[in-house]
Amino acid sequence: MHRPVLLVIAHGSRDPRHAATVHALVRRVRARRPGLRVETGFLDFNVPSVNGVLESLAAEGVRDVVALPLLLTRAFHAKSDIPAVLGQAPARLRIRQAPVLGPSPLLTDALERRLHEAGLTPADKSSTGVVLASAGSTDPEAIAVITEIAREWRRTGWRAVRPAFASAALPRTEDAVRELRALGCARVAVAPYVLAPGFLPDRIARGAAGADVLADVLGPAPEVARVLLERYDQARLPALAAVGA
Repeated sequence: MHRPVLLVIAHGSRDPRHAATVHALVRRVRARRPGLRVETGFLDFNVPSVNGVLESLAAEGVRDVVALPLLLTRAFHAKSDIPAVLGQAPARLRIRQAPVLGPSPLLTDALERRLHEAGLTPADKSSTGVVLASAGSTDPEAIAVITEIAREWRRTGWRAVRPAFASAALPRTEDAVRELRALGCARVAVAPYVLAPGFLPDRIARGAAGADVLADVLGPAPEVARVLLERYDQARLPALAAVGA
């Protein structure tokens, strides 16, 4: 049975690091599942556009597509922007929108990977406070998800974990860093819960000036690639079940 094309939908950015990171992640996804066709489309700023990719696929005769939002929370883009864009796709395409990436234990593993790469060791956990720094959202559901991730992550052994937001919600990264200092943490680390560099990740980095450790963005971490494929499989399962696969 043929597999639907996986269309990864990224936000896009004027910052060239954003698209470069998205493409690196997509290359890792392709390497994990040879034979799966994976395309990338951007909502804004970068090419190809989502509409352009969908039109090209339809012109080639492709019928089935799984559209996967490259998003960590289910906020405005996942609920409104992306469905609107997909609604403009050529009628011949059968498109299923996959769930957003987060939350997932694999993403927490990716956060830990980035902190370890930045110099922390497992022995540091009990004395280290971590700021889980996300882009932020006006959507209460998205904010609640970030807060819950921080609460659950704290249970893995960190001294404390505090959520922070680069926009639209409080506290900011620098405020969370100060709170952890006041709590008496021996060291403070900032873990950006973002996928690619850009304007808001740079704001997170500036807010981390008072921290001891600043981890890298999640980017093409192997755990992130695994989540993408999990979400792809989730979206195609109903079709597989319908044919007894």
